[in-house]
Parts: sequence; structure tokens; C-alpha cells
Amino acid sequence: MREPIAAARTPAPRFRFPSNSPMTEQVVLGFDFGTRRIGVSLGNSITRHARPLQVIAAATSAARWEAIAALVEQWRPARIVVGVPRHPDGVAHEMTHRSQRFGRQLAGRYGVPVVFVDERYSSAVLEHGNASDADAAAVILQQWFDEGESG
Repeated sequence: MREPIAAARTPAPRFRFPSNSPMTEQVVLGFDFGTRRIGVSLGNSITRHARPLQVIAAATSAARWEAIAALVEQWRPARIVVGVPRHPDGVAHEMTHRSQRFGRQLAGRYGVPVVFVDERYSSAVLEHGNASDADAAAVILQQWFDEGESG
């Protein structure tokens, strides 16, 4: 007796890489922290390419955290990369500490591992005057991908 035709058309289950496989796509969000605006970028572990996502320019701290929470919920990143500014000689300044605090807050609020990237020379990459904070965040995230995703 022949099998029904419908059974022959049932698609085979799709192959999935194990979750610990290097071929498993992991979404990564990048942040360029500022006191007035926060640039956000998006990338993934397979293409290793970062792109600007948006600029958060909310007036209050609560509104900024609400916008960040929505992004984390939407993209569910496996990792977050935060740019840390320093003086050209590597010495920390006020924004260095604020950016590090911001990164620790991200890790604490969302339970996502946070990696810090030295952003000293990211502005040199953005030579055109109309670059946004999201463009800066994309440069920071791309730098992390290019450096081999350490951390």
C-alpha cells in the first residue's frame, strides 16, 4: 500500500546548530554613551558587521532606560558592547567613569554580559560632520568585532 501524498510533502525538520556552536548567530548591541544622547548600534556574530540602529535622546533618565529596555527586549542581545572614552594618553576622565557605570548598569538591569571598548580613536573614523551618535556606536561595535570579540 502506498503512503498518502501529503506525507511525502511534509518538510524535513530544519537543521539547527547547537547553541554552543560558533555558527549560532548572536545579536550584539553597541552603545556610545553620552549625557544627552546615547548612540545604539546592532551587529551579529556571524556577519561580524555593525550598523547604526538609533539615537536615544530622551529628556529624562527614566525615559532613556525605558528606550534601552525596549531595545533589549526587541533584539535580545547575547552581549552588549560599550565604548569607553579616554584621553589620547589613555588617562581616564569623567566620561570614562560615567561610561563604565552605564555599562555596569546595563549588565545589572538586563543580565547581559557587557564588554568595554576603548573608543579613543573612533571619532577619527567618523570624519564627516553629519555622523550621528548611532554611527559612533557602530564604529565602536565594529572595532570590537575586528579585534576578535574578546571579552
